[in-house]
Amino acid sequence: MTTTDRLLLGPGPSNPYPEAVAALGRPMLGHMDPEFILVMDQTMERLRAVFRTENELTLPISGTGSAGMETCFVNLLEPGDTAIVGANGVFGDRMCEVARRCGAEVVRIEEEWGRALDPQRLLDAQRAHPDARLVAVVHAETSTGVENDVAPLRALQGTDTLFVLDTVTSLAGIPVEIDGWGVDAAYSGTQKCLGVPPGLSPVTFSPRAVERIQSRDTSAQSWYLDLGLIASYVSGSSRVYHHTAPISMVFSLHAALGAILDEGLDAVWRRHAAVGLHLHEALPRLGFSLLAEEGHRLPELTTAWLPEGADDAALRKALLNDYGIEVGGGLGQFAGKAWRIGLMGHSARERSVVTLLGALNDLL
Repeated sequence: MTTTDRLLLGPGPSNPYPEAVAALGRPMLGHMDPEFILVMDQTMERLRAVFRTENELTLPISGTGSAGMETCFVNLLEPGDTAIVGANGVFGDRMCEVARRCGAEVVRIEEEWGRALDPQRLLDAQRAHPDARLVAVVHAETSTGVENDVAPLRALQGTDTLFVLDTVTSLAGIPVEIDGWGVDAAYSGTQKCLGVPPGLSPVTFSPRAVERIQSRDTSAQSWYLDLGLIASYVSGSSRVYHHTAPISMVFSLHAALGAILDEGLDAVWRRHAAVGLHLHEALPRLGFSLLAEEGHRLPELTTAWLPEGADDAALRKALLNDYGIEVGGGLGQFAGKAWRIGLMGHSARERSVVTLLGALNDLL
């Protein structure tokens, strides 16, 4: 069996949309070529549509989702700032660490892994720290399969504190409303529900976040991710070179966004919801038990405790070698005890669920 036979049902990467794969073969252009600038502009406009925002500063950052995370933090935080971060999984913890490395004082709002954050606790923390530069939370926690309720954090718009949102596993999988929720900065990754190979991190910044970037007292910690510099390349009548854009990856993202918008965002969300529900209902019949808190379970990323007596590594190895299906193991405290099963982007199809369930039925 070759790698081309893989059905990627882990936490990412997912199988890309065919349009995204085909676009990788487009003839190469220079990153200052007017034809490529047009594709970049169209890609940014399509990202605005998928993010549901009018933010002018919306673009793909060169690098995976973690680069998007760093872009948000290094541009918005300065040493001595206070950052309030929701932590109920690996990626909330990662945001805390990135904020710490920016020199911020981090206020952690923790919740048990597998349970959703209470948004009121984050708002209460902001009231206790009214000078906090930002409140940051993960929308879809990839390590636990939990969807955090973030819409109430719109109340931060009435404060001087910015709202930062991780949408790495949620964008184009479940509803994301950047403007509707009052999000000031958000980042995502191409390799999950966007159905593109890994390598880009879409980001978007509100006007008040841009004002914050422009009024910094110190330079951004990272030259490569400094939006004060990058913005001159992605906007304006004359583009100023910053770094060489990953041309083929932008082509691929442009094509996948086109496929998503042609299908319709509402239809894409419904497709993810339907296959996720099918998997949630079927796994317990095979001896699995769902891990994430009921009412906060992601359809695109399901976490489940393994059946009693099942050998995590042996079962995943057999699934991969005998059936060509990849699923993800648990992280942190769930390692060896639980799985993370992704139904994202082009992989969010009924045939993916049926194929996986058939293989598991044989193996178990």
